[in-house]
Amino acid sequence: MKITVIYGTERKERSTTYHLAQTVIDALKGEDEVKTFFLPKDMNQFCTGCFKCFEGHQEKCLAYNQIKPIQEAFEEAELIIFTVPVYVFHVPGQVKVLLDHFGFWWMVHQLNGKMFHKQAIVISTAAGAGMKSTVKDVKDSLDFWGVGRVYSYKKPIWAAHWTEIKKDQQDKMKEDILKVATKIKRRQHTMIPRVKVKLMFYGCRLMQKKIGLNDVDVAHWEKMGWLGKVRPWKS
Repeated sequence: MKITVIYGTERKERSTTYHLAQTVIDALKGEDEVKTFFLPKDMNQFCTGCFKCFEGHQEKCLAYNQIKPIQEAFEEAELIIFTVPVYVFHVPGQVKVLLDHFGFWWMVHQLNGKMFHKQAIVISTAAGAGMKSTVKDVKDSLDFWGVGRVYSYKKPIWAAHWTEIKKDQQDKMKEDILKVATKIKRRQHTMIPRVKVKLMFYGCRLMQKKIGLNDVDVAHWEKMGWLGKVRPWKS
């Protein structure tokens, strides 16, 4: 399975989300390449609100050289993994920076139809609470990108580092997340997008046909045939 991983921090051996991601990767990757990006190292430029991506000139974005390889990795992947430790009840700032750069990919704008055929998992842990709101920060974008299936794994660990967690607790967490990996594997060759993202598509399609606030967005939808009878999950 082709996998792209976005690590929400550059921590590895002491990071719980890192270890859980490795468990999923080892269970699913097979002989395929795994593409990894560590934040903020691989995306450290803030969105400046220049609107170049919304205007159809993404290559003019100041962060384009960092965005392009991540975008290509997303397009090639069958599974996208986000690891997001909780920072004050939300994603780390560097994760938000990455998501901001993909605002133009939201369904209401220039949707990438390939996303309907993909699966994603968001892995979030915290010393205490806040996993639900943190996962939602990422899941909002995954939904609006049109990702066919999105899973999450949330766990309070009551520790600052992976090495502080008891071995039996580590094993239980790995066992639990492997159950999610099994679901992902089962759908690898029979991916049917969720009803939710299909309904979101039809809502955005109606908006493009009736309102069409951005000419570039409308042109994109027309070019893809989505304002007619073509549907991204069938192509």
